Amino acid sequence: MQDAVDRPPEGGPPPKQRGADPHRWARGWRRTALATGMLVYPSVTALGVAQYSSGAAAAAGFAIAGAFAVVYVLAGGSVVRRDRGRLWLFHGVMVVLFLAELPFARNLAFYLWAVITALTALMLRRRIALIVLAGALPPLVVPWAVRPWHTGPDLLTALMVVFTTMTVYAYAEMAGANAELLEARAEVARLASEAERARIARDLHDLLGHSLTVITVKSGLARRLAESGSARSVEEITAVEELARQALTDVRAAVSGYRQVSLAGELARGREVLRAAGVAADLPAATEMVDPAHQELFGWVVREGLTNVVRHARATRCTVTLSPAGVEILDDGVGAAASCGNGLTGLRERVEAAGGGVEAGPVRPRGWRLKVTVGTAEAART
Repeated sequence: MQDAVDRPPEGGPPPKQRGADPHRWARGWRRTALATGMLVYPSVTALGVAQYSSGAAAAAGFAIAGAFAVVYVLAGGSVVRRDRGRLWLFHGVMVVLFLAELPFARNLAFYLWAVITALTALMLRRRIALIVLAGALPPLVVPWAVRPWHTGPDLLTALMVVFTTMTVYAYAEMAGANAELLEARAEVARLASEAERARIARDLHDLLGHSLTVITVKSGLARRLAESGSARSVEEITAVEELARQALTDVRAAVSGYRQVSLAGELARGREVLRAAGVAADLPAATEMVDPAHQELFGWVVREGLTNVVRHARATRCTVTLSPAGVEILDDGVGAAASCGNGLTGLRERVEAAGGGVEAGPVRPRGWRLKVTVGTAEAART
């Protein structure tokens, strides 16, 4: 019976398979202690046999009490194996042994009944009130009906049956709740781990996508300057080296969770990379009009939007417009249909987490628009 607390209520779903559990040993020890303690009840019944029987009758009574203890242990094994059919079989045998013990131990045989009632409560938890009532009735009725046993209802024995059943049932409920709590904690830890992996993947995509794009553009510019014999090629190569070092720093910061993006910094870097790519940049010089709570988010938007302009748009001009709760990036490039790549998907996740909305798509007569709004009715609609 020691593992009966892990069974679901009758008619409920089967128990989930759980992996390694650091609390398993502690729970097993408590269940074993409770199950072993219930063996005291057949011992008390044996004392009743010694009190009310003698000779061959006493021998029969002791044998029945011992057989009950053995069947109880076998029932516990069936619970461990989750063999519900055999458990009900052993339950029926225990009822028969209890009835056979009544003439030999009299009212003390109801200690066996207490074990049966507690086991029934564990098997049929949804009917606990009915089980407790049914368990209390025999100690009240039988001693009163069988006059040689007792002068009236055995109230103390009835209370013993009730409190034993309720104690075992309460332990089972607490053990079940603790198991569910451990499963919930494991699920929370798993979800947190998945969320952290998703954050790192999103940040690395945004960081490396932008940094490698800038390095590619500036390296190409440096190559063209070097071919023309311009001394400025050294400056561009130096800038590429600095960008590579900064990219490495950003990756380390992203993995450790300390990466922060500023809107002003992304506009400054964006202006530089657009210039290197030969795109006329119309970017705001100030960011004070943007709500401070949205500055970092809009920095990510600017980074992703300008990176896509340089990569895919083949544009000649790019404009960034800021408002207190919005940012818009517009170019005059090819304006292909919206894709669902990692960059746009990650950006949507960031914006939706902040309660905003994203609009991305081509505009007429040509070009592409990326618009993000946060904390407005428009954002709620998107």
